[in-house]
Amino acid sequence: MKNFDAEVKLAIFRWFAETGRRPELPEVAGCIGSSEEVVTEAYLRLQADRVLSLEKDGVSIRMAPPFSGVVTEHVVEVGPLRYFANCAWDALGIPAALHRPATIRSRCGQSGESLRLEVGTEGPETSDWLFHSLVPAAHWWDDIVFT
Repeated sequence: MKNFDAEVKLAIFRWFAETGRRPELPEVAGCIGSSEEVVTEAYLRLQADRVLSLEKDGVSIRMAPPFSGVVTEHVVEVGPLRYFANCAWDALGIPAALHRPATIRSRCGQSGESLRLEVGTEGPETSDWLFHSLVPAAHWWDDIVFT
């Protein structure tokens, strides 16, 4: 099971990386040559392992951190592709995961001001911005969508 789950996980992350959007269940099943039923079972195990967060339907990917399966205010531009990140922290994770420079566009949670940050392969440009999380990292998965 662990090898199969890893294959499913890699197919999901490759899809996000190559397209900028979440894969649908039939697309993942097709990528790995498996049935949708078996892939759905892997999704549930991956969710239990905190690799994925699924929508209530149990088959649509809400999050495969750092990638968001839904539109968010945290937009990461890498070459011609746009990705959505789950939060400001994950927005930094996308260029790191892809090993590519990026432009991150978001907004300040306090003032609502638009933010733009260039991120190179060595990390983000110098900035005086602060990242604040209301929930301690140890409790993010208690309600990952809220966090």
